[in-house]
Amino acid sequence: MSSSSASAKGFKYVIEHMEEDDENTKALPEWVKLEYSHMLQLVGPSSTVHFTSLSSSSIPPLRTHLSAPIPTSSKDDPSIHLVSTSKGHPTTLPILELLPTLNPPIDKSRVCLLDPKAPKALCPEDAEVFDVFLYGGILGDDPPRDRTKELRKLGFEGRHLGEKQMTTDTAVGVSKIVVEDGVPLDKIPYTDFPTISFNKYESIEMPFRYVVDDKGEPILPPGMKEHLKADLNRSIEDF
Repeated sequence: MSSSSASAKGFKYVIEHMEEDDENTKALPEWVKLEYSHMLQLVGPSSTVHFTSLSSSSIPPLRTHLSAPIPTSSKDDPSIHLVSTSKGHPTTLPILELLPTLNPPIDKSRVCLLDPKAPKALCPEDAEVFDVFLYGGILGDDPPRDRTKELRKLGFEGRHLGEKQMTTDTAVGVSKIVVEDGVPLDKIPYTDFPTISFNKYESIEMPFRYVVDDKGEPILPPGMKEHLKADLNRSIEDF
């Protein structure tokens, strides 16, 4: 399958949600919502993203967040744009219950679990093998807690994305580049553990691998840098 036909076909990217809701709001933490909305931007035009195993209370605010205008990251283009809400599908169903409800239903054998412990790396040819790419989200723990082991028990075939830990949205974006664009893992431009600078006095090192843009900067979800700075300021105040 060529990269153009793979992109036209579209895939289903499934995030089996494993984060706790915010204790106060009973909704998803802000940084999780930022990563989830970023995924809708990263996947191909014919692909969809399914967020499974969510609490019923977290779904309405997530839907609102996914449909909100997203600022572009370019300083030269201050406009905002919308990502089609039809690309994002939040549900309380876990992955095994979701598969038969899809149109058409998808067999378990066509699901690829993105697993750091899988023996084989994801490759462009996997576009012909799988229809669904499954992630144990949030993957971005430091140090990793191997929450993917809960999905590993279900018997899905696995692929890994390299030896470095990625955030979940980065993992989805990398998978899209490989299976929809036909680019091998080792040809994707990365940066590991980048330092995000807010000003000449404040910065934070991110303990993950990121894809970089054409300027060599790590690709973060829109709004994430501002969220990190606010979080840093709160930490300083608490201290």
